[in-house]
Amino acid sequence: MAQQIRAKRLSPVELLDAHLARIERFNPKINAFVHVDADRALDQARAAEVAVMQNHHLGGLHGVPISIKSSISVAGMPYEAGTKLREGVVGQTDAPLVSRLRNAGAVVLGVTNTPEFLMAWETDNLLYGRTNNPWDLSRTAGGSSGGEAAAISSGCSAGGVGSDGGGSIRVPAHFCGICGLKPTPGRIPARGHFPQSVGPFALLGVVGPMARPVADVKLLFEIMQGPDIGDPSAARVPVRWPDRNQLNKLRIGYFESDDRTPATAETRSAVHQAAEALRSAGFDVEPFCPSGLEKARQLWWQFFGIAGGMLLGPMLRGCESELSPILKEFNGWVAAENPHTAQTLLDTWIERDLVRMQVFEQMERFPVLLCPVAAVPAFRHGERRWQVEGKTVEYLDAWSYCEWFNLLGMPAATVPVSRSPEGLPIGVQVVARPWEEELVLSVSELIEAGCGFKLPPACS
Repeated sequence: MAQQIRAKRLSPVELLDAHLARIERFNPKINAFVHVDADRALDQARAAEVAVMQNHHLGGLHGVPISIKSSISVAGMPYEAGTKLREGVVGQTDAPLVSRLRNAGAVVLGVTNTPEFLMAWETDNLLYGRTNNPWDLSRTAGGSSGGEAAAISSGCSAGGVGSDGGGSIRVPAHFCGICGLKPTPGRIPARGHFPQSVGPFALLGVVGPMARPVADVKLLFEIMQGPDIGDPSAARVPVRWPDRNQLNKLRIGYFESDDRTPATAETRSAVHQAAEALRSAGFDVEPFCPSGLEKARQLWWQFFGIAGGMLLGPMLRGCESELSPILKEFNGWVAAENPHTAQTLLDTWIERDLVRMQVFEQMERFPVLLCPVAAVPAFRHGERRWQVEGKTVEYLDAWSYCEWFNLLGMPAATVPVSRSPEGLPIGVQVVARPWEEELVLSVSELIEAGCGFKLPPACS
């Protein structure tokens, strides 16, 4: 789209009108957007058109309509994170990543739906209701970036921004047949996100790009990345895209399922298909599953569930009647655990560092991993367990394939590969060591080319 605009073959105003028409057609069905600022977007598009006609310098996203998850501050737009406890809160300023996107010429359409306080792998809340999957309205678009994934998958947005503390970018991308990147903490500034990226959330939680093809995720990543004084994990890491000679030297490990949580047959097949695509492209691809992942899952819950619950607890106390059923369910899981003491939190932190070193040492042999995104494809609204290979997979366990890499601070991307027998998209996860987002996205792009997954002309 940006190339067409720069070449004066596509009008920013006409492009915006097409997206607004698509939102009018599909949003009543999928409930992806909680707010569309058509007037301000039109002002941006008109200004973009003037800049094109006057041959001004144009940014990499000049005139392209994007969306932002409503847990990220956008000036003048709802900033509620799906909870009635923040009803009416509006962003006072643009988060740094939003400013970077605007400076590159992007037109911000609006903000998208989330579960309450982002604490679920499906999107539903008492403020705006449930988001439906564009591939099958009876199924979830995932969470917590479910509104963002549904908006992009349905063509209502060209791309956008989600956040991820335990799969919240990658699972919705998997469910909705798009691409998404969970970067290393600090690679893209998380300032302006709610809940704030501090403490355990700074270890686990990130913001990242989502779009339909990998090339668009790469473009968004380049624009959004870079250090920011307001992100406690920030580091100054230059963008370093590997050339094909560097990629050809890689050994890639893959596993289709782990020993604890089985993945569906179509999910395992998608990982195998991605591995074969890379093997056909000349890579050395071997079966390999790092040891230490089960410990990583347990430690992730110690941070995300128990410590996260302790951080949210004071905000929720006395407000139980205003909480969504999904958040009440999460609170019940946390309440069943003993809260951290200073000693247990210290022990968890130390164990986390030890398991990171264990996994990173193994990845000296296999710098890139392929594995499932989740145990199942998009599930029906309200489902909480599934039968997979004769075993019951519980709700919290189905996403462990993502949770490991939040705990370990590793970049990971979802790239769609195939479809289930019901026609639902199946994504594969591509993972590398910290600060190697460029490697993750380059390998993802090769998988995309080798597997040839395409969105339908009109998701509805």
